[in-house]
Amino acid sequence: MSTETYSPRLVDKYKKEVVPALMKKFSYKTVMQAPRLEKVCINRGVNGAVADKKLVDIAIEELSTITGQKAVATMSKKDISNFKLRKNMPIGARVTLRGNTMYEFLDRLVSVSLPRVRDFKGINDKSFDGRGNYTLGVTEQIIFPEIDIDKVNKITGLDITFVTTAKTNEEAFELLKELGMPFKNIKK
Repeated sequence: MSTETYSPRLVDKYKKEVVPALMKKFSYKTVMQAPRLEKVCINRGVNGAVADKKLVDIAIEELSTITGQKAVATMSKKDISNFKLRKNMPIGARVTLRGNTMYEFLDRLVSVSLPRVRDFKGINDKSFDGRGNYTLGVTEQIIFPEIDIDKVNKITGLDITFVTTAKTNEEAFELLKELGMPFKNIKK
């Protein structure tokens, strides 16, 4: 199978279903006005990274496994003596997904990972930032099937930020809802 003809399931859904639904709801004049997903940023702070440098390497490895893209270490911006923290020490991991990788990750998140959360009733619809971006906090990294539970030495969380081209929270909410994000209290 050649890579030119492949497009993720959510890309096709976006073009065929999401854009027409958004154009109808917000009465856009062209398809270019419809908001779209720009990137997905995944961050993870590592507790105790100052004392043990291997924890950051483990976090990078886990994020790389989850996303299928190499994660990088985040460095501290300044010295904080109370935390024994120096400038440019690794304190976390992050990865930014765009294009097909982003849609593949979103598809896996919605269809496989989120249903594995204990007592899952939907994600909070209040986590928009006012500029059309949505941040989702995941409390346990073991909801991702790529993580081998036997190798996990510590359960940690991560933040997933969906950056959209939407101008308002309402537009971003509709976009993510149409892409399949399971929000709480949605009236069908």
